[in-house]
Amino acid sequence: MTTDLKGMYSALLTGFSDHEDLDEARQRNIVDYNLRQGLTGLYVGGSTGESGLMSTDELAEQQGIVLDAAKGSGAKLIAHIGQPSLRDSIRLAKNAQRLGYDALSALPPHSYKFTGTEILSYYKALAASTDLPLIVYEVPGRIGRESTLEELSAIIELPGVGGIKFSSMNLFILAQLRQHHPNKLIYFGSDEAFMTGALSGADGGIGSTYNVLGKLYTALDAAMQAGDVARACNLQTISRNYVTVLFRLGVMPGVKLSLQHLGVDCGPCRAPFSVLSKAAIPDLHAMLDDPEVKRWIP
Repeated sequence: MTTDLKGMYSALLTGFSDHEDLDEARQRNIVDYNLRQGLTGLYVGGSTGESGLMSTDELAEQQGIVLDAAKGSGAKLIAHIGQPSLRDSIRLAKNAQRLGYDALSALPPHSYKFTGTEILSYYKALAASTDLPLIVYEVPGRIGRESTLEELSAIIELPGVGGIKFSSMNLFILAQLRQHHPNKLIYFGSDEAFMTGALSGADGGIGSTYNVLGKLYTALDAAMQAGDVARACNLQTISRNYVTVLFRLGVMPGVKLSLQHLGVDCGPCRAPFSVLSKAAIPDLHAMLDDPEVKRWIP
C-alpha cells in the first residue's frame, strides 16, 4: 500500500470565468480555500471539476495552475486523467508526472459500454504509461453497470495500480476488496455515507462536498479511526443534511453556490449545468449559516 497517500482528498472544483473560460485566479481561490481545511490533498481534474466539459489542453493547463497554487503546502496531488480517448489520458498522465504530481487516477473509459476486457486493457496501458501510482475507479453510474469482484481484482492487481476510488454503495464488494487486497488503497467516494465506507475498509475518501466541508470530513475520518462512533454519527448527519440540500440544487452548482456564499470567488459551472431549483438557495444559505455548520468553515 502506498501509505503516504492515505487520507481525505477534495475532488477539486474548476474555476471558470463568467464566460465559462478556465480562469486561473478563480482556480487559485478554490485551491486556497481547500488548503485551509486540513485535507490530505487535492484530486484534480475529476468529474466534480467538470472535466467531461473540458478539453485535454484545459485539463493540462489546470494541472499546472493547481500544482503552482499548492506549492509548499504539503498537500498531496492526485491528477485525474481519465478521458474517453486512451491517447488523451496518457497525454495527461505524462503531463502530471512531468509536473511532479504524486499519483494519477482515472475513470474507466465511459463514452461507450466497453467490456470488462476492454476496461482492463485501458487501465493496463495507463498504469504502464508513467511511474506514478494509478488509482482506478469503480463508478457504476458512469459505465452503466457494476463491476464484479473478479473484474475489480484483476484491475487492482495490475502493475502500477496503487488502489481504487470506490463510488458504489455495494459495500459487500468493498469489504471483499479490502479482505483480498490488504496492500491496496481504497478511497470511498460517497460523501453522505463515508462512515459506512470506512467501516467496510476504506482508507480515506475523495469527495465533492469536501470543497466546502473538508474540515468536517477530516474530523469524521479521525473519529472513525479513533472508534468514536457517536461523534462520527453526528458529523455524518451534518454531511448528509448538506448533501440533501445539494441534490435539490444540483451537486456541482450547489457546491459553487456554497463557496460563493462563503466569500470564495469560484465562478459558475460550465453549461449545460444549471441550478435545478432556485427556491432551494435560501435553504442552502441557512444551513451554511447554522452555528453547527459554521464551526467547520475555515
